[in-house]
Amino acid sequence: MDKSTTVTPKAESNLLGLSPEDYKGRPSTLCPGCGHNMISNQIQAAVFELGLLPEKVVKISGIGCSSKSPNYFLQRSFGFNGLHGRMPTLVTGATFADRSIKIIGISGDGDSASIGMGHFKHIIRRNVPMAYIIENNGVYGLTKGQFSATSDYGLELKHQGKNWLPPLDLCMEALISGATFVARSFAGDAKQLKELIKAALIHNGISVIDVISPCVTFNNKDEALQSYNWGRQHEDPIQEIKFAYRNEVPNLEDFEEGTVKEVTLPDDSVILLKKIKRDYDPTDHSAALDLLTESYKNKYFATGLIYINNDTPTVFEPYNLGEAPLNRTPNDLLRPSREVLEQINASLG
Repeated sequence: MDKSTTVTPKAESNLLGLSPEDYKGRPSTLCPGCGHNMISNQIQAAVFELGLLPEKVVKISGIGCSSKSPNYFLQRSFGFNGLHGRMPTLVTGATFADRSIKIIGISGDGDSASIGMGHFKHIIRRNVPMAYIIENNGVYGLTKGQFSATSDYGLELKHQGKNWLPPLDLCMEALISGATFVARSFAGDAKQLKELIKAALIHNGISVIDVISPCVTFNNKDEALQSYNWGRQHEDPIQEIKFAYRNEVPNLEDFEEGTVKEVTLPDDSVILLKKIKRDYDPTDHSAALDLLTESYKNKYFATGLIYINNDTPTVFEPYNLGEAPLNRTPNDLLRPSREVLEQINASLG
């Protein structure tokens, strides 16, 4: 074929002119079929479709299989792998250093629900702006499959015996701690997960997404709550979710009256929530508590946007911070002069 007449298909690109390749990470070393890999794929797809510059996204994690996964998306972004359970403290420092960046915190059920539970609860109380994604597989996969704090009561594993402790519900823990965005998803539901991640990144506050992420090596029995088989059979989406910018919002007159709820985010983008089986208002805190209680009692996964509140101040508001990022503010502006220090000391006398 004459090369001069060959037509090369134009690569898909976003508003920045970047292709999906610009948002990929390194090849995964996790087990084939691991739910964490599916989550990584949806994170990079969400950031690409939002048109965020990879260099303006920071990914921070702790320890565990989940905390390895930031290697597998957004290779051009800055990443930091910290200590077990301490991801929230790293995020808090990073957000104060530069409030213009988007932060994705990756954690696991062992990382957040056990050693990191205190940090998990307190970053929520402070409403630090970030997307807090929990890759929840119900076991310590990196250390060969011990029970975690989210393992189901009565679960039997080959090398661990039977679990006699009740599980923690991380969505419930987030909700009662004051989280301003709480969602649950399933690694096998790519479409829903991607839309939730988009909304989480735009939300101005802490966005907690508990993702049921099956471990195909240590917790893959069909009857296990965090298995693919159980998740597919028991997932019960509470709404269809579509994230859209204001100029992309479809004509709501085309929908049946009362079937779609529209939630506006700080940048004037919206989340469209289409009713499936029930009337559910994700801005109703009591309804969210009732939903989580009822779904646990009746053994099913209620997935979707469980709660959102756009009116709670973030951690930054009491500090009167300037517009310039602290990590790029010169020393002469950060350090008060001797005269100013003497005035401060005198005022305290």
